[in-house]
Amino acid sequence: MSVPRSRLLELTKLQCELFSTVFNPDGVRTGNKILRQRLRGPTLASYYPRRVVTFRDFLNEFKQFQVTTENEKEVDRLEHIAGLKFRGKGKPKKKSGPDTSPKKK
Repeated sequence: MSVPRSRLLELTKLQCELFSTVFNPDGVRTGNKILRQRLRGPTLASYYPRRVVTFRDFLNEFKQFQVTTENEKEVDRLEHIAGLKFRGKGKPKKKSGPDTSPKKK
């Protein structure tokens, strides 16, 4: 003896209300599986260490006292870039002005 489909749907609907689940008789993809999962943001954020004070932050704090210092890493970086440009290996210049290249027809 089989039970009518409408009766089974009523039972499923009551079951969903009782157990606080989503009633989805057609089996349509709703994304509830993803929405039920625990949020990953706090876990991912706690994986990386907190950002410590940088040299630039340090200089900004003492700007009012007119303290002059050199950031050795920044100076080294600029020297490296100057060397690359001298050898012709630097990044290309940005385009400026209207297009001057010949048009293809």
